[in-house]
Amino acid sequence: MSAQPVNPNLPPDHVTVFIDGVEMAAPKGSMIIQAADKAGIPIPRFCYHDKLAIAANCRMCLVEVEKMPKPAPACATPVMDGMKIATRSEKALKSQRNVMEFLLINHPLDCPICDQGGECELQDLSLGYGRSVSRFQERKRVVPDEDIGPLVATEMTRCIQCTRCVRFTADIAGTYELGGMYRGENLQIGTYDGKPLTTELSGNVVDVCPVGALTNKVFQFRARPWELVARESVGYHDAMGSNLFTHVRRGEVLRTVPRDNEAVNECWLSDRDRYSHQGLYAEDRAVKPLLKVGESGTDNDWKEVSWAEGLAAAAGLLRAHGGDELGVLAHPATSNDEGSLLARLADALGSGNLDHRIFNRDFSDGAVAEPFAMPLAEIEQADAIVLFGTNIRHELPLLHQRIRKANTHRNAKVYAVNPVDFDFAFSLAAKQIVAPSQLAGALNDAALIDAVKGASRPVLIVGALAENHPQAAALRAAAKAFAEATGAALCRIPQGANALGLARNGVLPSKRDVAGMFAEPRAAYVIYGIEPGLDFAEGAVAQKALKAAKVLAFSHFACKSTRNVADVILPIGALPEIDAVLTNLDGIEQRTQAGGKLPGEAREGWKVLRALGGELQLSAFEFIDLAGAKAAGKVVAPDRIATSPALAVGDAGLEVAASAAIYRTDGVVRRARALQEHPLNTSPRITLNPVDAEASGLTHGQVVKVGAPDGTATLPLFVDACVAKGSAWIESGHGATAPLGAGRVTVVRA
Repeated sequence: MSAQPVNPNLPPDHVTVFIDGVEMAAPKGSMIIQAADKAGIPIPRFCYHDKLAIAANCRMCLVEVEKMPKPAPACATPVMDGMKIATRSEKALKSQRNVMEFLLINHPLDCPICDQGGECELQDLSLGYGRSVSRFQERKRVVPDEDIGPLVATEMTRCIQCTRCVRFTADIAGTYELGGMYRGENLQIGTYDGKPLTTELSGNVVDVCPVGALTNKVFQFRARPWELVARESVGYHDAMGSNLFTHVRRGEVLRTVPRDNEAVNECWLSDRDRYSHQGLYAEDRAVKPLLKVGESGTDNDWKEVSWAEGLAAAAGLLRAHGGDELGVLAHPATSNDEGSLLARLADALGSGNLDHRIFNRDFSDGAVAEPFAMPLAEIEQADAIVLFGTNIRHELPLLHQRIRKANTHRNAKVYAVNPVDFDFAFSLAAKQIVAPSQLAGALNDAALIDAVKGASRPVLIVGALAENHPQAAALRAAAKAFAEATGAALCRIPQGANALGLARNGVLPSKRDVAGMFAEPRAAYVIYGIEPGLDFAEGAVAQKALKAAKVLAFSHFACKSTRNVADVILPIGALPEIDAVLTNLDGIEQRTQAGGKLPGEAREGWKVLRALGGELQLSAFEFIDLAGAKAAGKVVAPDRIATSPALAVGDAGLEVAASAAIYRTDGVVRRARALQEHPLNTSPRITLNPVDAEASGLTHGQVVKVGAPDGTATLPLFVDACVAKGSAWIESGHGATAPLGAGRVTVVRA
């Protein structure tokens, strides 16, 4: 290697290297393994992962480097100009085979019963670098297993101490839950305290584990990889739309794994998206059309009917209650095609009462979902990030991970303005924890504006606590003013997996929005994909209006709350079971493939809407397939969206800060048993600041009665200084907290 560059025509930040005789350019400071991967030259590895910090502890990637006396680890050896590397020389291959022999000394070799069989890196590499017979006769060591929760199964005798899982929980998740204990041949990977993993990204340790030490507990012993068919899909439990594959056998979704997309979820997947498929097979799944035939409140009130009878009953209900008498409400995870047809149905029936913003409470400014002003992938390049009214770790787990990357890798300053001091996996430069009514004033604090104004790439992220507040219009106005004053990119998180797509497809009111439809109850409603007892922001108000009306429910589940209000239930397929298009928070349309088989007599939603339109003899539904439906165009959103006045909150009692429970966000997630057993899925409760609890004479652990304008709840009391004074923090998605809304409440001893 000479002092003069081998190739003077290269950019100044690149060098020339020769790998197996192939000349190539590589960035200065990069490692040999990175240059080889870019050139398509395979080098075996176990501990190296291109998204994790370099550990260089497995030594499987040893290569021969000219003028170096010993083999060098390719993952930890930086390239130098003129460097000559051999990956397949006798010296390199002998080193790699020796390492493999040592790795297999204590490995149990239980491939026939290992869930990793068929997609195991150790299995693959041992075929090329292992011996057919071991020279070691000593007893293999045995490592006791540790229960690390309901999502990840352990068989730590198989562990080769690559530490990928340790580096994932430390560097990516930021929870530092796994580590190495003891030394030498006694080294073990574990949690030390024996507690379950609490990260919302824990399933990714299964993906990074190169052996069968960490496997998917939900998928355990269900199937072999070669039995599965992979279908491209996206996550539908938040607005990020993480790319993934559903793995299907004989029509049943058995597991979900990430699909690489650097612009969205990189190679990671949140536990909510990974394990929610369990909920598809709940006992109360809607599998046949149902008609209500009684009012006793029992299962005997319902009769299973044919599709012809169900559609006839649904058409009769709509004929009797069309025009302004009808309200149409869609879940914000409804696909673009279904939403477009719903808008077409409402238009054909003459109803301007159409909306999907069921999580919102303030419609006075006519706000709808908008694409992020800064693309998702660029947020990790920001140097100042303001979190406004959001528990970002639970709302968008993988955006939280990108913010952590910006904070730890680029020293980005992160600020939080929230009613609760939420637990984030990154450090905050400053925070203001104030009651919900004071959020706007706290955001426009001069010190915060001055701190962010000096940044080169600032971003403001507005979350559910702000978007779904009873005075959300004022908070949105404050966010817009802050962005204009600081130059920050305004990123409002869409409230629903496809809220942006539905807004673009005309699922918006020209006459009455959600609040208007319940303030002035309609004679009939169509609810699409909604679990009425838990999905509405103001659950008590919604239940009251729906109970007094005729209701046609297009539903995934024939649950108790749906049966309580509906007159006709038509079963439809969930997203993993249909071909669909969803629009994510960047405004990108993402297509999914049908994976799981539709249960019973359930049908794709667009087919049911087409059949209903045909039953009603509507000209807008004269198509025979989905392509024909798309060709017919979509309903144009109204020029002026109907608005309702902001809700009056009053001034008596404590202000409610209501955030969505991470594993109670929708009907499918709520029925995923493993997620319900996760430590992050806490029981229903109300949390007060110690000052407020003491003023009311209440103590931690007591059962209290919580009074709200539209209902009451009996909940255990938690006392924590993380909650702003004058506030009461609850999590929505639970039946016990559904009556409370987000206004003000009184709390007394039960």
